Amino acid sequence: MYPGAYDPARTAVVTADGGRALTYGQLEDRSLRLADHLRSAGLRVGDHLALLADNDPRVLEVYWAALRSGFYLTVVNHHLTADEAAYIVRDCGARALIVSAPLAELGRAVGRSAPAAELRLNFDDGSYERALAGASPEPPAHQPRGVDMLYSSGTTGLPKGIAPTLPEGDVREEMSMYQLLFQPMYGFGEDTVYLCPAPLYHAAPLRFSFVVTATGGTVVLMNSLNSFDPRGALAAIEQHRVTHSQWVPTMFVRMLKLPDEVRDAYDVSSMRVAVHAAAPCPVEVKRRMMDWWGPVLYEYYSATEANGITFVGPEEWLRKPGTVGRGGFLGELRICDDDGKVLPVGETGTVYFERDELPFRYHNDEARTRQAQHPEHPTWTTTGDIGHVDEDGYLFLTDRRAFTIISGGVNIYPQEIEDCLTLHPQVADVAVVGVPDPEMGEAVKAVVQPAPDATPGPRLARELLDFVRDRIAHYKAPRSVDFTDALPRTPTGKLAKSKLRQAYWD
Repeated sequence: MYPGAYDPARTAVVTADGGRALTYGQLEDRSLRLADHLRSAGLRVGDHLALLADNDPRVLEVYWAALRSGFYLTVVNHHLTADEAAYIVRDCGARALIVSAPLAELGRAVGRSAPAAELRLNFDDGSYERALAGASPEPPAHQPRGVDMLYSSGTTGLPKGIAPTLPEGDVREEMSMYQLLFQPMYGFGEDTVYLCPAPLYHAAPLRFSFVVTATGGTVVLMNSLNSFDPRGALAAIEQHRVTHSQWVPTMFVRMLKLPDEVRDAYDVSSMRVAVHAAAPCPVEVKRRMMDWWGPVLYEYYSATEANGITFVGPEEWLRKPGTVGRGGFLGELRICDDDGKVLPVGETGTVYFERDELPFRYHNDEARTRQAQHPEHPTWTTTGDIGHVDEDGYLFLTDRRAFTIISGGVNIYPQEIEDCLTLHPQVADVAVVGVPDPEMGEAVKAVVQPAPDATPGPRLARELLDFVRDRIAHYKAPRSVDFTDALPRTPTGKLAKSKLRQAYWD
């Protein structure tokens, strides 16, 4: 479905503070007007449109305008530097750039470095509204389907543009892949109130917000310019009677570390489905969240590349703690060794998804595309994660290949150690990396952001090392601990571990 199919007075998108909102009638009218303006300016099917915005409801106008015009839409991470953001706008080949007011200065800097984006609109300087006022709201006879072309977070190098094939058909008649997957899985519909606590430039929040507006629900947007506010998230759930939400594990950790009296002050009983993804969730974190919110946590494993997906519900997960689910919904799971040989049940290797055709390419980078393909089966692709499948077909992730520590010839996976330390009361955040070691090649180091009431130093370091050694094999335990004021995380919770690791190797 599309916005015009629903009651025009129904709220489609609202900010958590209630300050800005769009009805379905406005979303339909304004997305049609923007689509008409962009076509009148010369954009054609297959052209690229870039958006640099905070969590403004008008992001959904731009998304729907692209979807109903056959455009590629690239939403740019607004936490990047001007040079990094300009690289993305140039690389995607955007012919138009739309910017929101809080990012106007960044938008001007990007525009100077991306001259090919000749059409410039700003949400709040009058140019965007003038463009809509002068455009037609009449739906064209044919509305070719567009798609987003997003960029990876760049945690392991330069961001990569992930270019899917433009889908065929009319946006009013064909359901998107995301709607086909997520609507029945999570019960999205007209009674849905979906809380989006993460920035809309990230794939999951953007695509889930689209699915909600394609199914008649209401999207509640939290502020994306500041870091995640755990108390504000709980307040939004209570105020808007949120039924569905999406999170990353670091958000769970930050909510769990609120004082009991703060957590107990908010009513979260309206929540029916709390989806989480983006990173493996420590088992103890997930257990504690379900003790608090009830059996409403649903997990999926996928990537911006959308090359495959696994799902697991709360009851399944309680039977298989630590799993990220089973495949078969979008591609078949295959676990392979370094040579591409399919491994038997229980053995750890690279996670591939088998598809009938290549599901994506990295824009302007055939070498990276080939790296993501299986050496013998070009339609099997991987994003570099490592894991194993059990006898019932459930996938358990170990870590990303790029972060594996090889110490004395033995593979050590940082995720297990990070999971162990995450809920230690003196730890606010933690990363585990391999650092140079003249004897072992690499040594395991924990980099810890201490809790506000903790005192960093040798005594706390010893306590943390002993804590890990009491819980996992000694050869995996860190040899040392460094303390830091803050770890480099993206606003969506992903750890920029390559930057952290490189500092030690440099």
